[in-house]
Amino acid sequence: MLLLTVVAPVLGTNCYVVAADGGRECVVIDPGIGVAEALEKVFAEYALEPAAVLVTHGHLDHTHALSELCRGRDLPVHLHEGDAYRLADPLGSLGPQLSAQFAQFGADWTPPADVRPFGGDETVLELAGVGLRAIHAPGHTEGSTLYYAPADDVVFTGDVLFAGTVGRTDLPGGDDALMRATLTRLASEHELPGPTTVRPGHGPASTLDRERASNPYLRGL
Repeated sequence: MLLLTVVAPVLGTNCYVVAADGGRECVVIDPGIGVAEALEKVFAEYALEPAAVLVTHGHLDHTHALSELCRGRDLPVHLHEGDAYRLADPLGSLGPQLSAQFAQFGADWTPPADVRPFGGDETVLELAGVGLRAIHAPGHTEGSTLYYAPADDVVFTGDVLFAGTVGRTDLPGGDDALMRATLTRLASEHELPGPTTVRPGHGPASTLDRERASNPYLRGL
């Protein structure tokens, strides 16, 4: 699997470009604020054509470039139904304090035309030749989702799990109890293998083994 990372200039959100080995089509995960131009350069450099977009959750710093990315392209956007409402107003759904802080980024927002919500605890997606398990992981938001690629043993965790810490639960839609339940699942070897590479929504990569051993929010669960 080809896996490329574009780090957004605002809040350092990791946007991932994923393609099957030798494939011409790719999947974009979490296109955040200010990554559209860099993504176009990646597409050109690697001769890739985006075929779909995955969203780990509906916060603006993970969705803002959807407007530019989908403009002029017939791109389906996949996310859990619990967060689908956020694409209508990603700024407003942050709550009054953060909405005011990021108001400048909401003015040019255009919701994507082709949104394909999925439901349930798990959904299997086959996009651009890449097989993924979409695992519902609420707590940070209602529809937060992990995307696990079993063939390559990598999981995209959005703002659920980071290297050394976890996502906040104090924003609208956050829930401490649901986050604990999600983290309890992640702490179990029965959910995902320990060697799995963790590609978070912000910050450096890690592995589940490392997080299970050292992350204070996973230890003991």
